[in-house]
Amino acid sequence: MSRLTNCFINLKKQNCTALIPFITAGDPSPELTVPLMHALVEAGANIIELGIPFSDPMADGPVIQRASERALDQGMTLIKVLKMVKDFRVKDSVTPVVLMGYLNPIEIMGYKKFAQAAEDAEVDGILRVDFPPEEITSESRTFIRANAMSPIFLIAPTTTPKRIKYICSKASGYIYYVAVKGVTGSAELDIDSLTDKLAEIRQFTKLPIGVGFGIKDAKSAARVAKVSDAVIVGSALINLIETIPQEQLLEKIPAFLQEMRLAMDNC
Repeated sequence: MSRLTNCFINLKKQNCTALIPFITAGDPSPELTVPLMHALVEAGANIIELGIPFSDPMADGPVIQRASERALDQGMTLIKVLKMVKDFRVKDSVTPVVLMGYLNPIEIMGYKKFAQAAEDAEVDGILRVDFPPEEITSESRTFIRANAMSPIFLIAPTTTPKRIKYICSKASGYIYYVAVKGVTGSAELDIDSLTDKLAEIRQFTKLPIGVGFGIKDAKSAARVAKVSDAVIVGSALINLIETIPQEQLLEKIPAFLQEMRLAMDNC
């Protein structure tokens, strides 16, 4: 059984919603990424989405765009991101890690090399924002599946029922529902529309559904936790990483996430 499947099964037994923080690998510095990953788990994270820095992150708003720029300026590469996951695994063999990013760095590295390196690092899933399920080739499917990584796909508020059914048929691990129209960190949540859309998606899949884009604080996390299987928070964390002095990050960031965890558990 995969880490992702096991994680969601255990949370369901406890009647809990998964908390999935997103951080960009190498931001604010490569040396802080692995310690920050561990600190997030200690603060209540169940799964970590680790962003692969990219020069043209088209789905991300200015906050996460700047995070990629900071990481790239410090020499971050996909190989270094995978090394970080491997280093994380020295102390944590339980928490699932999902890589989130864009197709270009993987294409350049090559599917076979990437999949083998990801397996060696014990990566659990891969979410490529600009890679719809129609684009899965026999090569990419062979190497991603063979190396035990779950392909995770996005569903948006505008996705039609026909397409939802198709996406769900190709996904594994969990479904990532983009709760707002636009880029990351760009709008407020409409909880009623969210509830209706999740009910629609559940007609086509038994996979857990995580909700991201628009979760900014403990209050919004708690509201989403009532209707979803996972709460995904990215821009709010990256904004803090950008504004807090580095020497305070390992204290302030986990404290912020812990507020979300407590609010979700008490909702």
